[in-house]
Amino acid sequence: MKVSKIFMRGAIRAAAMLALLAFCASPAFAQRGKWWQDERFRRELGLTVEQSVRLEEIFQKTQPMLRQRMQALDQAEKEFDRLVETGDDASVLDHVGIVETARAEVNKTRTVMLLRMRRSLTADQWAKFTALADQRNRDRRQR
Repeated sequence: MKVSKIFMRGAIRAAAMLALLAFCASPAFAQRGKWWQDERFRRELGLTVEQSVRLEEIFQKTQPMLRQRMQALDQAEKEFDRLVETGDDASVLDHVGIVETARAEVNKTRTVMLLRMRRSLTADQWAKFTALADQRNRDRRQR
């Protein structure tokens, strides 16, 4: 019983790390830093003042919900960790769904924000953004 709990906990943590690595390797990772305020991005994308303002508005509007959902995920993960240590397998398995639902809500909120941001750019700006983000990610990995 103990071995299965330890294995399950390790497997879930490994899956979370893989998801984090995939996230960090994607062009969207560059969006975590306020790229629309980065002088290089603004200049190379040709962002207008209006676009920068709109992107910031989208970001600011989304942050309260994103924080709330992150807190719910953190609480669900803490309870999961507690159950792994002290609960029975059925309780742990039941709680996996709660953790994954909370994680999905965080991801969905972030994805909707990024979609709105993308729609604030022209097709040409998006192509340039993707190239810049890829380059930024390559530079970060090399460091």
